[in-house]
Amino acid sequence: MADHAGTFVWYELTTPDVAAAQAFYGAVAGWAIVDAGMPGIDYRLATVGDVRICGMMASAGCEAPAGTRHGWLGYVGVADVDASAERVTAAGGRITFAPRDIPGVGRFCMAADPQGAAFALFRGDGPPPPMPPRGTPGPFAWHELHARDWEPAFAFYAGLFDWETSMAVDMGPMGTYQVFARNGVDLGGMMSAPLPTAPSWLFYIAVEAIDAAAERVAAAGGTVLQGPHPVPGGDWIVQAQDPQGTPFALVGPKPAA
Repeated sequence: MADHAGTFVWYELTTPDVAAAQAFYGAVAGWAIVDAGMPGIDYRLATVGDVRICGMMASAGCEAPAGTRHGWLGYVGVADVDASAERVTAAGGRITFAPRDIPGVGRFCMAADPQGAAFALFRGDGPPPPMPPRGTPGPFAWHELHARDWEPAFAFYAGLFDWETSMAVDMGPMGTYQVFARNGVDLGGMMSAPLPTAPSWLFYIAVEAIDAAAERVAAAGGTVLQGPHPVPGGDWIVQAQDPQGTPFALVGPKPAA
């Protein structure tokens, strides 16, 4: 986990209808989704080729705290879950689900930052499998925090995960969009979201062509909320909701007509 400490290493969707979510994301992101074979729980794994991308499970009967029972949750790799959990609380965050072992997988806990955005800590029992090159369609490619105030939020996460500031984008009346990085690699961005938006993380799935992916969202029963919009670096983004109302986003190129 040393090479992946401080980066997002897993993603998990908790949803009211896991079968419908499987059909939707399979169509939109091109994931192959299969039952994980975990006793006593309907947990499904999404893959692209041989690479595991994320997990999905039904919110009914979920042990997670109420605030994380519906939506996407990102897991950040750490060297020691228990020690990192103590650092979360010392920095003003909360542990919402105490550290627990997953036999044969690793150890994790769920947390919330001081402004209420949910995330998780994870330490695997072995090294994570290699990920495909950045920009490959299918994996999550960007991580965006919508905070009450991004500056203290950044300080919180920087203290936990050694994140550093990268490019800052002036969005005019919307304020600053601050890109964050680790070891010189950009991981995502943070911004101060207007009220009454609840602080939360938004995860972007890489796609092969943004317009075609946006059309798949609508065709599969989801809703495009914003975009496609260009972003620095040449990519385009779409922000959307799946049919169960869960926010997610897409990022990819806009091929010339």
